[in-house]
Amino acid sequence: MTSDAPSILAELTSLLSEGGIESASAEAATILSQALGTSRASLAFADVPAERAKQARSWALRRADTLEPLQYILGTAVSGRLDMAVGPGVFIPRPETELLVDWALRSMPATHDGGDAGLVVIDLCSGSGTIALEVAHAMPRAQVYAVEADPKALDWLRRNAASRAEAGDTPVTVCDADATDASLLRELDGRASAVLSNPPYVPSGADLPAEVAEHEPGIALFAGPEGTDVIERLVPVAARLLADGGIFACEHDDSNGAAVTEILGRHGGFGRVNQHRDLAGRPRFVTAVRVRESTENTR
Repeated sequence: MTSDAPSILAELTSLLSEGGIESASAEAATILSQALGTSRASLAFADVPAERAKQARSWALRRADTLEPLQYILGTAVSGRLDMAVGPGVFIPRPETELLVDWALRSMPATHDGGDAGLVVIDLCSGSGTIALEVAHAMPRAQVYAVEADPKALDWLRRNAASRAEAGDTPVTVCDADATDASLLRELDGRASAVLSNPPYVPSGADLPAEVAEHEPGIALFAGPEGTDVIERLVPVAARLLADGGIFACEHDDSNGAAVTEILGRHGGFGRVNQHRDLAGRPRFVTAVRVRESTENTR
């Protein structure tokens, strides 16, 4: 027995709306397309087998009853050009990070042959691996490292890295390490073309939506009273790893663009420090270029 997709969509939207989900219609379409294994664009003309409708209802009820993030329920999150496997214990990729990745891909220093061969890219606080794996997908000859210390996030990072390698992308080197460790990846000192990061950056007293505060890992969210504790410790690590002319990009809370700019300025080893806004016009990430001569001349 089958039902038409529009009627199932209406039912799912009602279930989600009753549970207080603001984007009920969009989430209903995502749930049903996932249940059918098809695109959202195909739903208008789709037939829904009874067992697929049952699965979709189950996901919608779970979302409405618990406010668990839909990405955890479905087991996947869209990350730019890729899909990341996600679940409890790992931060869910956000569209804002895609802007950082796009900037990095446009700004990566060229190698002697004008391609990505020889580029070394390091993703600090990698989480699910979205930054590292996006770069590896777009730059197949680059050497990409993903650094993560939290055991639960590491499980998802390794799973995603293995999946992308099976799909044909150049394997990413996964490092079980603290991204703020002063001795991290010493063998790469002064060699990195880019150091990129979406670290914990939420101020500890911030008021977050329930589905974030009650479900996503606090270790991936909070970074001290101002939200800059981790970034303060990341900057000297990035400076040590970067080659002269290498790029640094770091996502931050929308209240901290000026603070992160000040941190980089205080270090003294970076030039061309710029703030960037997200799609809503809020300050979202800061970029800079490593200038080793500046550091050497001030010592």
